[in-house]
Amino acid sequence: MNYHIKASSISNKDAIVHIKESNIDFGTTSKTTEVLPNPAELFLGSFSACMLKNVERFSTMMAFTYTKAIVEVNATRLESPPRMDNINYNLTIYSNDKKLNPVLLKKNIEKFGTIYNTVKLACTITGTINIIENV
Repeated sequence: MNYHIKASSISNKDAIVHIKESNIDFGTTSKTTEVLPNPAELFLGSFSACMLKNVERFSTMMAFTYTKAIVEVNATRLESPPRMDNINYNLTIYSNDKKLNPVLLKKNIEKFGTIYNTVKLACTITGTINIIENV
């Protein structure tokens, strides 16, 4: 598989990533530090998107149902050289399905996630999967 994206910016303004029919604004100036994601947050967003895509993918392969999944990600940025380190995630899946095996799901996400496997080559990743029963 090959991927193609495009990003653009204008001097003294923020930037946009153009992906298929989507545009994602991100901050490159100090004026929008509090309102737009920065490149590091987009990176963690891609990591999160990979995990959520794999929850959906494995729900079919492992034959379980869920109503929603939420992932929270924290990371440490090191200064010299600037890079991400110690990524920690907490994936919460809302489901009443007894076929949902969180240990196997975690193993599959960590083994088959494209972004996950790319990132783990550069830094430490730890995480948990929690199942919450729907009421």
